[in-house]
Amino acid sequence: MIGKYLSFSFSIVFISWIVGMVINFYLKKTAFYNKKLTSLNFIRSERMNRILGIGVFKWIVKNTFFRFFNQKIKLSGRFDKADLVALRNEMTSSEIDHLIALVFVMVFVVIKVIKGDFLFGGIIMGVNIIMNLYPSLLQQENKRRIDRLMGRM
Repeated sequence: MIGKYLSFSFSIVFISWIVGMVINFYLKKTAFYNKKLTSLNFIRSERMNRILGIGVFKWIVKNTFFRFFNQKIKLSGRFDKADLVALRNEMTSSEIDHLIALVFVMVFVVIKVIKGDFLFGGIIMGVNIIMNLYPSLLQQENKRRIDRLMGRM
């Protein structure tokens, strides 16, 4: 039974990534996106990021098949400020994709909890946190690092 719950959870999370990309495509054209969404920052403390395990998550993304998912989020050896701006914009887009996907999957969690299927809802939520919330938090940490680097240039 847990295997069925896990397979559904991973399936809905992968579908949510597509939903997030589609909705974000249209959101990018709004003033709200450029004024509010590009500067989101949930956790400013590097200590809190360490406690949450963002460093471990970063290692997993860099050293497993996940590194092949978004090839636009990479820097070569030599780069200038324009490269950093483009990279930051791509990270922002990816971050918003994951946040939209997080909310999309939360609808399924709420439905399962309302129906009283707490185990199923909990498993979906756990997979959702790992596959959507953590990537958003990682992008936010990386954006802060880029902002510091651009400030030095």
